[in-house]
Amino acid sequence: MWKRFGRSLFGCVCGGLFVNMAFGADVARTGDMFPEKPPETRRDDVREVIHGVEVSDPYRWLEDRSSPETEAWIKAQNEYTEAVLHSLPRSEEVKQRLTELMKVDSVGLPWVRNGRYFFMKRDREQELSVISVGNGLRGKEEVLLDPHPLSPDHTTSVGLLDVSDDGTLMAYSVREGGQDEVTVKFLDAERKEILPESLPKARYFDCCLAPDKRGAYYSRHGEEGTRIYYHPLAVRARAAERRAPSAGPPPTHGRERGQAMGKGREGDRQIFGEGYGPDKGISVDLSDDGRYLLMTVWHGSAAEKTEVYFQDLAEGGPIVPVANDIDARFTGEIGGESLFLHTNWKAPKGRILRIDLRKPARENWREIVPETDAVIDGFSLGGGRLFVNYLDNVKSRVRVFEADGRHVGDIAFPAMGSISAIGGRWASDEAFFMFSSFHIPSTIYRYEVSSGRQEVWWQLQVPMDSDSLEVEQVWYKSKDGTRVPMFLVHPKGLQRNGSSPVLLTGYGGFNATLTPWFSAIAAIWAENGGVFAVANLRGGGEFGEEWHRAGMRENKQNVFDDFLAAAEWLIANGYTRPGKLAISGGSNGGLLVGAALAQRPELFRAVVCTYPLLDMVRYHKFLLARFWVPEYGSSEDSEQFKYLHAYSPYHRVQKGTKYPAVLFITGDEDTRVDPLHARKMTALLQASTASNRPILLQYETKAGHSGGRPLSKQIEDLTDESVFLFYQLGVNPAVR
Repeated sequence: MWKRFGRSLFGCVCGGLFVNMAFGADVARTGDMFPEKPPETRRDDVREVIHGVEVSDPYRWLEDRSSPETEAWIKAQNEYTEAVLHSLPRSEEVKQRLTELMKVDSVGLPWVRNGRYFFMKRDREQELSVISVGNGLRGKEEVLLDPHPLSPDHTTSVGLLDVSDDGTLMAYSVREGGQDEVTVKFLDAERKEILPESLPKARYFDCCLAPDKRGAYYSRHGEEGTRIYYHPLAVRARAAERRAPSAGPPPTHGRERGQAMGKGREGDRQIFGEGYGPDKGISVDLSDDGRYLLMTVWHGSAAEKTEVYFQDLAEGGPIVPVANDIDARFTGEIGGESLFLHTNWKAPKGRILRIDLRKPARENWREIVPETDAVIDGFSLGGGRLFVNYLDNVKSRVRVFEADGRHVGDIAFPAMGSISAIGGRWASDEAFFMFSSFHIPSTIYRYEVSSGRQEVWWQLQVPMDSDSLEVEQVWYKSKDGTRVPMFLVHPKGLQRNGSSPVLLTGYGGFNATLTPWFSAIAAIWAENGGVFAVANLRGGGEFGEEWHRAGMRENKQNVFDDFLAAAEWLIANGYTRPGKLAISGGSNGGLLVGAALAQRPELFRAVVCTYPLLDMVRYHKFLLARFWVPEYGSSEDSEQFKYLHAYSPYHRVQKGTKYPAVLFITGDEDTRVDPLHARKMTALLQASTASNRPILLQYETKAGHSGGRPLSKQIEDLTDESVFLFYQLGVNPAVR
């Protein structure tokens, strides 16, 4: 298996981009006046008393997506947004340059099975990634599955889920638009034939092929909660018979074997999960040798508590609890007869335990990697060793340990950057990892575990001059005196005269960390005289569990204070001024920038807010939001309501305030964060702002939280965002 270390929350790993820009003399040259006015929106006098407090919700009617009135409102908003964006200058030049820089080959980490290398790949002329296989390390590549014929507009994508040990059977996902829900299908990798078996469209957390290839274990989330099932493959893959591929030229995409879709999850055997409600998530994994099944119960996103269980499939033994009575997080992988657990139990910055699965009682647990001053951000197994990713002041450092905890080496980095994932198997001497930094495109290295030798296996080729850019880390004080780090990417020799356009971003939640990653947005600003700034806010995992807790629930305002302090520091230290400062964030980061614009609108000229949470009084009622109650709290609790209502961006908007220009982005196929947040906030800001800066809503019908957009659509969307920010900050994109 391969293990992802970090979370890519912003940017585009498939390519980098930049535009030559000549900065305008002053923001005033862009003008504050727009001839277009936003569509009129009906305002209702909806009020309710919650825990003794009267709460106004004038746009609650926009929560109903099925209403014809809401449909008409979305259409009118999109027409207004399109009219404004398309009236801005130099959009075609920007799009042309982005096309040149984003249309590059991209490759994902390989899954190595029986000498075959399975990976996702998108050639520069393709809209979507295909699933490919190479026969040998440098062998001939073949396309196993091409998603392009699956939808005329290329909004249906595929993803690799698992490959059998002999490399003949593959499980993959089919995703429509950006929905979290997928269909799980199976492919005979020798004959390139899609099996009639499938798991119907649902929210799956994992899918693992059984070692005998007669079935698959999967974790599915439904209304009743998450359950783990075993799905028997009624028609076994011909790959199990070790037949040679059929004669004739190979197809460019998998073909159906028959029309029957099988029974799907109907009749599948439930293995685990009974009694857990929809506020819990459950993941499932198999050891590389297929002997042990590992089950982990998450008590909400970035849970304060997880439970760990395993089952010996070879012996047909019972499900055995490992940790189910400790209020701490555990993340595990199995190697041989051992379970390795990364935990914050008695170690806020993390440690790693080793458990003999033949003697799993707690008194037999052994600490093999102790807690240090650096945070353990994750680990992976390969070649009988552990690869442990440390964050030392938010900079990655990977150390290699034997299974008994002896340190045997480190992975060398070419510069300050991040390893986002390591792929390896317990019994294999071969592993792969992906490295990138803000100014260094993603590179996949092949790593020989026994010797520590590494070589480039694949590298993203992007036409940019990395040597002309500089990455620095600065520290500033937040409102309460807490020191907070921030990465800055800018051209070498930047003059700090307050005139540089700056794009500031952050996340600050769910124990997520933001380490240096190759970013299209960073290239846009830094390559051409601007500054791209990433603040490592409380609520994240950059400094362990204490840092996380300092920005969750009743402490959430600390996150916003950290972000606002970052903006003030950039201004005070001569990097920019309010008229040249923009902010951007998505998901929990959308809540971040929503709170920032509501609390300190005078600090910013422009805001891009994507797939956001904004109504924190009602957020928990929709889609998956019950998962987030451990992080945010719930207004159903009288004490938690007080702080949620106090910072909720939707409830902080004041009529007559001069708000910055805002571009909200969301879509119908966001099945994670309900698009109602962006709809309601757009209407409220349009009705409330006293400035002539536009409040726009870009509402997609086939876009969502999980991506899945074709390359051309990515380029169009990034063009719109870039031109919107350029215009507001007085940036004139120059023709190359």
